[in-house]
Amino acid sequence: MSDLSDAAGARDLIPPALDARKRPRPGERKAQILQALAAMLEQPGSERVTTAALAARLSISEAALYRHFVSKAQMLEALIEFIETSVFTALEPSAGHAAGSDGDAQARRALAVLLQFAERHPGMARLMAGDALAHEDERLNARMNAFFERLEGHVRQHLRAAAQEAGSASPTADAQVQASALCAFALGRLQRFARSSFQRAPTEHLEAVLALVLR
Repeated sequence: MSDLSDAAGARDLIPPALDARKRPRPGERKAQILQALAAMLEQPGSERVTTAALAARLSISEAALYRHFVSKAQMLEALIEFIETSVFTALEPSAGHAAGSDGDAQARRALAVLLQFAERHPGMARLMAGDALAHEDERLNARMNAFFERLEGHVRQHLRAAAQEAGSASPTADAQVQASALCAFALGRLQRFARSSFQRAPTEHLEAVLALVLR
């Protein structure tokens, strides 16, 4: 999603103040809305974000919000798209991480990419953990669930290759169990991060935990 940058958290993206007297450039107001929503999700212990509170933060009317997004659900879906694009683009094979090479390391890298992204973007962590989607359109929860299914499939693919190289008699079954355990662990870390008001880092002792699961 081009409206948000993966280079910094939402607190670095939203301007410290928006001048209502200046007419935003084309596309700028839409980006500001998403940035403000992400920033509000980053507030520790924050309640459900309402469109009224979002409009007040931007010093615009709720009607102005709906000129850019047909619903709050569409705004949240745009943030989920940002999560999907950021994480899976980072997981694309590169010169330093060739597809199929060192399956265990690739699986660990996938979890690290996810949790490091969440640590940089606490508001996105709340979406992934699910608490920011409570009482929202069920379609959003379904899309977030699909994100984790895709991530688990990515991890499973690499673990299966690793199990085959290790001579496992049941590489597919082994990979399924490990991938399920790793993704459940990652989701638990995201939930703990959100519920601790972002005090417990999702990457805490990450390498040690992954070594236990993958030994």
